[in-house]
Amino acid sequence: MTLAFDAARALAGLSLPGQAVIDGARVEAASGATFLNVSPRDGRVLNPVASCQAIDVDRAVASARTAFEDGRWRNLGPRQKKTVLFRLADLMARDAEELALLESLDVGKPITDARSVDVPLAINTCRWYAEALDKVYGEVGASPADRLSFATHEPLGVIGAIVPWNFPLHMAMWKVAPALAMGNSVVLKPAEQSPLTALKMGELALEAGLPTGVLNVVPGLGPTAGEALAQHMDVDMIAFTGSGSTGRRLMEASACSNLKRVSLELGGKSPQIVFADCPDLEAAAQAAAWGVFYNQGEVCTAASRLLVEESIRSEFVARVVQIARDMVVGDPLDPATQFGAMVSERQMNTALSFIATAHSQGARRLLGGERIRQDSGGFYVEPTIFDQVAPDSTLAREEIFGPVLGVMSFLGEDEAIQLANDTVYGLAAGLWTTDISRALRCARKLKAGLVWINGWDACDITMPFGGFKQSGFGRDRSLHALHKYADLKSVSVTLR
Repeated sequence: MTLAFDAARALAGLSLPGQAVIDGARVEAASGATFLNVSPRDGRVLNPVASCQAIDVDRAVASARTAFEDGRWRNLGPRQKKTVLFRLADLMARDAEELALLESLDVGKPITDARSVDVPLAINTCRWYAEALDKVYGEVGASPADRLSFATHEPLGVIGAIVPWNFPLHMAMWKVAPALAMGNSVVLKPAEQSPLTALKMGELALEAGLPTGVLNVVPGLGPTAGEALAQHMDVDMIAFTGSGSTGRRLMEASACSNLKRVSLELGGKSPQIVFADCPDLEAAAQAAAWGVFYNQGEVCTAASRLLVEESIRSEFVARVVQIARDMVVGDPLDPATQFGAMVSERQMNTALSFIATAHSQGARRLLGGERIRQDSGGFYVEPTIFDQVAPDSTLAREEIFGPVLGVMSFLGEDEAIQLANDTVYGLAAGLWTTDISRALRCARKLKAGLVWINGWDACDITMPFGGFKQSGFGRDRSLHALHKYADLKSVSVTLR
């Protein structure tokens, strides 16, 4: 029995959700409109999905507002909330294989990664915030004897969560779980390229016992469903992960509507710095390659700029090239595949355009640079590495969100930090050195929300995630995310 046959058999019984989840029911868009959900694996249409418009968003927000105001969720005790969120996590674990298949089909990521990373991390996030929701305490002020003053955290109300297509379920849970844990209602708008797991999760939330209206899922296009949610006068906050251009429009929508809060995670141009005293060149080379090529380079923290000390440049870059050359590129549903398809034809063409620009600006291609597997009908670009990248070039400055690595060299610590910080972004950065003083000194100087020393992406749900500069503001993960979805209320009681 071949792997292809196994995949076909697994998909035969797979149900593809296509309806919105509004006010506790699976529904079509009010207009009956749909959009075609295309799989990047082979370019084929998976299913039609409800294309929600402003009228559908209005209904979802009204349902969320009613649920919030009558307290059917926010007034439940911590133990009751925990029970529902843990049940949701258990249902996701029960349907983990289905969720992994939906994710792989929808966005082209290797099924092995969906099974071992995306789905388990989403489940863990749900469980973590279920366990953390009663760990948020208020404050008692240092009041005079005739007064008692205290501060409490109160849920904001209706949260509009707009999530990206690169890690659809995981990113959705980063926002939905803490928002629900704090007692809010949520209207979730998944990216139109990747609606399936969000819709499935909305159905599972109802099965778990989440009260009607507390979580609504509205698939649709950004300029319609996303815009309507951003401009809605009864949404209290927009939590967004995505592009800088969309983030700016969301801030404008907030200013032009009800001054709703906005939390933005907008990507980056992350540097990975390798000093000559790197403690393990092979581990660093693996991190350099997988730091940019994991998930086909469609990662906001992708280490797309590799800065190598000149004295070890040739040896180190050769290691990275070999690791990338050995990556198994193939059908996302093949368990042996390590590197799958890009999410859409548009994103594939964007990556190819950046590659062409790098050629024209004088960078030297060491590996890749071509579209591959065209006979599959899917959207595949091979892992690509450029050397001799100029610091002021397009490849060094603009986020590609694709499998393209640019290599630069430096002569000393000061130059390395200058090159690393020479970007409008500030999401993540990494460095490799055996000198602890240098490591901590550089960590302090790097302008990034996440800094990894002798590792890459070496953190988890317990640590906050977010950026500096044009990588946005606000934090996902950790207890800080709970605080993001709450207001502080100060209460003072005069004692008589």
